[in-house]
Parts: sequence; C-alpha cells; structure tokens
Amino acid sequence: MQNENYLEYKILGISIWKIFAYFIIYSFLGYIIETIFGIITMGVWQSRQSFLYGPFLGIYGLGAVAIILFSQFFKKNNITLFLSGCILGSLIEYIISFLTEVILETRWWDYSEKIFNINGRICLLYSVFWGVLTVFLVRKVNPKIDKLCRKILKKISRRIFKIIISILIIFLFVDCIATCYAQNQFITRMIVENNIPVYKEEKIKEKYEKTKSNKNLDNFINTFWSNEKMIKTFPNIKIEDKDHNVIYLNKLLPEIEPYYIKIFDKK
Repeated sequence: MQNENYLEYKILGISIWKIFAYFIIYSFLGYIIETIFGIITMGVWQSRQSFLYGPFLGIYGLGAVAIILFSQFFKKNNITLFLSGCILGSLIEYIISFLTEVILETRWWDYSEKIFNINGRICLLYSVFWGVLTVFLVRKVNPKIDKLCRKILKKISRRIFKIIISILIIFLFVDCIATCYAQNQFITRMIVENNIPVYKEEKIKEKYEKTKSNKNLDNFINTFWSNEKMIKTFPNIKIEDKDHNVIYLNKLLPEIEPYYIKIFDKK
C-alpha cells in the first residue's frame, strides 16, 4: 500500500495493519483452496476451517504472513525463494502441529505414512508444496492483493479500514479461544463416554465430571458445541490412545455425517 504514514507500527518494514489484513485474506483464501481440494478428492463439501465460526484456515494466514515478511531477504531469485518457503512453511506447520497436540491433545494432520516425514508433523511432499506456494505467492498473488488493498483504500477512509481489520482480528481471536475450549471439551467427552484408554485418564474424567456438575455450562456446551457441530466443523479430528492407536472421533459417531453436502460418489 502507498502512503502508509497512518500505519504506525511496522515489523520488518511492513505495517502491523497490513500484516493483519494479509492474515485475514490468506486465511480465507486457504479455506477456499482446501474446500475445493476436498470436493475434488473426496466428492464432499467438508469443513476445512480452523475455527468454529469463521471461514478461515489459520495455518495459511500464518504461513503467508511469515513468507511475505521473511521472503524480503530471499527473493533475489526463485531458487532461494523456493528453499526459504520450504523451510518456513515446514517450520510453521511443525510448530502448529506440536502446539495443537500439547494444548488440545489432538492432531489436525498426520503424515506418518508419507516418506521422509518428521514425527508425522511435516513431510518432504508438503515441504515442496510450501516452496512452490511461496514462489507463486510472492511473484504472482501478493502483488495483486496489494493492488486490491490500494483500490479498497481509495474507496474507504483509512480509519474505517483500521476499524474493519480490528473487528475481524478480535473476532478471530475470540473464535480461536472458543475453538480451543470447545475442542478440549469435545475430546474429553468422547474419551470418557467411549472409555478410551489415554494418558492422564483420571484428570480427564475429573474435568468431565466438573463440566457435568455445572448444569448451565453443560447445557451451553450441548447446545452450541454439540457432537454434530464439532464433527461437521472438524471432521478429521483425532486422538491417540495409550497404545498409540489413532482414533478418528467421527468413527465413534457414525450417525453423524462428517461433511455438509455430498457432491458425488468417489470412485
């Protein structure tokens, strides 16, 4: 964007408001890409969002922001840009996978069956994908996003722009907190009600009973974060038992379809 004197804070020369805008835009584009990919490969419109309510896939937003920030040091040619994308994208993917497992005690993806993987969190195939995506993003996509942002700023005031971005960022933050809590409650519920042997089993049962004893909280969870809501929003959510068996939670609830609409039968 030009004439950015109104954007006070900068990280690596890019305004914080612009970074927020990038995160929102690319998180939404990531959701669109993954949804289309799911339709093509599985024949169903399945939720691919990171959060309970917003159509956003946060790993794409974080990945795009990191790539845009640090690619300034590597965009001399496409080879260095590709290699930096492989490393940055894989690093972000690994960190997010690790944090979700520690905080939510689940994994959003598992590459254990793919060759050249590290702890099932990253693998060579998707590292290459991140590299290709980085070159495409920096050379082709982001210049168009910047052009779009400049056009928007010609239509609305900078103050309105900042208000819109602020509202969306606050919404995503609250959505993220709600998502973490709801997923934790859902996983706890599935473990206890299906007698799944896991580590820290006693603590999990205590948490379950504590929620059940609070009737208002339990009713709220059952109303807004029911099994159907959680499965349809996070169809691939899974846990690991004491014997390291991976259990997909949608298999425990066969009456709930883990997608919104079936487009065609996959052959």
